[in-house]
Amino acid sequence: MKKISIKVNGENRFVHVEPNDILLDVLRDKLGVKSPKSGCERGDCGACAVLINGESVRSCLVFAIECDGMDVRSIEGLSENGLSDLQESFIKHNSFQCGFCAPGTIISAAELLKENPKPSREEIQEAIAGNLCRCTGYESIIEAIEDVIEKK
Repeated sequence: MKKISIKVNGENRFVHVEPNDILLDVLRDKLGVKSPKSGCERGDCGACAVLINGESVRSCLVFAIECDGMDVRSIEGLSENGLSDLQESFIKHNSFQCGFCAPGTIISAAELLKENPKPSREEIQEAIAGNLCRCTGYESIIEAIEDVIEKK
């Protein structure tokens, strides 16, 4: 076991991990961060997406020990006070039915808008392509992202 320090959603946290502990499991089981979901466990579905030092990654593919000293943000860490504009827009557009993919999809959209505040529809589609959603058909997700872009 090794004690590591991870800044999780703005709070410095310390946790003991084994060398082969996956970040997704440490977040959910040891640190109580439940929004990243375990879907495919091989990086295909995007349900476990988090931001590490501002970059979207699949937490099921990252060893927790690699995150020592890093900043990890889940959907809970996207805003300081309440819901972010992006989260509000997803609610307004009824972008999710079951909600399983919601955190990972919003993480991908947040990263896109940080890197490119005015993406085209095609760029939005490309940015969320790694997030599997079986409920919506993606149109309401794209509309929610476009709505945020129009308001900026």
